[in-house]
Amino acid sequence: MHETRDERAVTRRDALRAGGAAALVGVTGCTALPSAPVQAGGSGDDEPVAVASFFSFYDFGRQIADGTPLNVKNLVPTGLHGHGWEPNARITQRIIEADAFVHVGKDFQPWADRAIQTIESDDIDTALINVREGIGLLDLAATLDPDEEGVGSQRGKDPHFWLDPRRAKQSVDNIADGFAAIVPDHEDAIRENAAAYKTDVLDRIDADYEAIFDRSGRDIVQLAAHNAFQYIGARYGVRMRPLVTNLAASGDVKPADITDATRVIRENDIRYIANGVFESQRPAQQLVRETDVEAYFPVTPYAGVREEWVEENWGYEEIADNINMPTLEIVLGNETPTDAAPTTDWLDQWRNFEPI
Repeated sequence: MHETRDERAVTRRDALRAGGAAALVGVTGCTALPSAPVQAGGSGDDEPVAVASFFSFYDFGRQIADGTPLNVKNLVPTGLHGHGWEPNARITQRIIEADAFVHVGKDFQPWADRAIQTIESDDIDTALINVREGIGLLDLAATLDPDEEGVGSQRGKDPHFWLDPRRAKQSVDNIADGFAAIVPDHEDAIRENAAAYKTDVLDRIDADYEAIFDRSGRDIVQLAAHNAFQYIGARYGVRMRPLVTNLAASGDVKPADITDATRVIRENDIRYIANGVFESQRPAQQLVRETDVEAYFPVTPYAGVREEWVEENWGYEEIADNINMPTLEIVLGNETPTDAAPTTDWLDQWRNFEPI
């Protein structure tokens, strides 16, 4: 008697659950690096689980699934950037055991691509939810390193679409479609949550960003960060100049990069710059020492979280409000650092901040 697709999938999933991570080493090709810790408050065995490969879409997912039995979990460990992380085989096991895998699309996270290949080649029934489906991507900057041109859904495209709140709304719909198929009895709640998140959060962030950029007399922001912020610049009509031209947060800063940034700072009378939270602070510190820049402040492409953000239950919305927006007010010259700081402790923590 031949097995059905569902019987094959269940048999393999049960075997993997019983056999542990060792059974996956030859399948996934993942490196033996520390995996994400299991989050507190897990679901019971009968509750459906969706795991996400990237913090932003974990956060979207948990908002969309609120009030339903679906449990959404983030695979990337606290303190790490979601793009450059390479997990061990236990993460692939968690993906295979889950009911759904929320991912950012092909060629952005190699480990996620390998897990998807395993799921598809072995006919595993984990649903694959591509948050990038149907979203138009911007062309990569002309200055991008040639070896980075293949990153994205197609050659020459920038994958960081979620920084544009309007494009992010399509990813919310993509997640809602996937979740509705997993827990169809709760489709109405999922659709309502998705609609509310798009209106109450993403539309509001879009309006706030637009107001910040409209108030500014500047048309350029110097970033001591990698090339992840083009979508903000394109949406709101400002040049977001990365110090590191490639797409990886771990990219090397070359002497020519510092020289070019120094020129931009001088020609535009820049006093404040933005630096990536999960990136090296050394280039920003060098610019403070060697130019008229007085300080650097934090920005993040929503690719990871710090421990205190987890403790305060921050998501995409809270990071926009408490990290990116105050810094943009400062670097655009709309407000002084003191006036832009959302709390009394913010300035002490984030002015020329130290590494994590």
